[in-house]
Amino acid sequence: MNISVLIGILIPFFGTVLGSGCVYLLKDEINTKVKKFLLGFASGVMISASVWSLLIPSMDLASKEGEIPWLPASIGFLLGVGFLLLLDIVIPHLHADSKKEEGPKNHLSKITKLTLAVTLHNLPEGMAAGVTFAGAMTGNEMMTIAGAFALSIGLAIQNFPEGAIISTPLKAAGKSKHKAFLAGALSGIVEPLGAILTILLATYITPTLPFLLAFAAGAMIYVVVEELIPDANGKEHSNLAVIGVSLGFVLMMVLDTALG
Repeated sequence: MNISVLIGILIPFFGTVLGSGCVYLLKDEINTKVKKFLLGFASGVMISASVWSLLIPSMDLASKEGEIPWLPASIGFLLGVGFLLLLDIVIPHLHADSKKEEGPKNHLSKITKLTLAVTLHNLPEGMAAGVTFAGAMTGNEMMTIAGAFALSIGLAIQNFPEGAIISTPLKAAGKSKHKAFLAGALSGIVEPLGAILTILLATYITPTLPFLLAFAAGAMIYVVVEELIPDANGKEHSNLAVIGVSLGFVLMMVLDTALG
């Protein structure tokens, strides 16, 4: 793995770390209106990345290899959704705006469960970054290093507010700034780890690439539908979430088509 690929898979993690650093700059939690917009924005980026960076390349690669284009994409997508559904069931976690814990009963601290919730969210993003870099590393002309960097940059942009959304409520709940920052930052460490594992898998089992691309897309869409959209849509100001989704989708689409 060369240095440019290593930097590329670390970019989304840096976005989370920088966002978590907002705990040192903000006195209170992020304003509700701003939070709804940012959650919508993150949703738009992830939906757009799933389509332009993952599902379309998956079908293009399958077609090039003489396979039915939609078959690997469909199978991989559904497996990705199922994988995140399984993790959602077996891993204890707590979403920032919820008082109801999910997963099996446990004695973990609140800060640990909040961190696990965001970690579940970040895992498919790491896989997405990893599989796009894996595709570029195999020399496939349909997937480029520039396109992989475009995806990483898009993920980093949407990770920035997510880091703030996990760290600032912890500070408001009485945790120290350092602990709140650490929890937010550590929630993103799964992204480079997931990326590295995906690169290794895709590099040594090249025929799986169309499936892995769609798998990452399915996992990201699960996160959007199960977590981000419900959190962004409340009784008030849901229009801000719609604006955020639209801007996030367009930004990721432009990054992918301009740089890819």
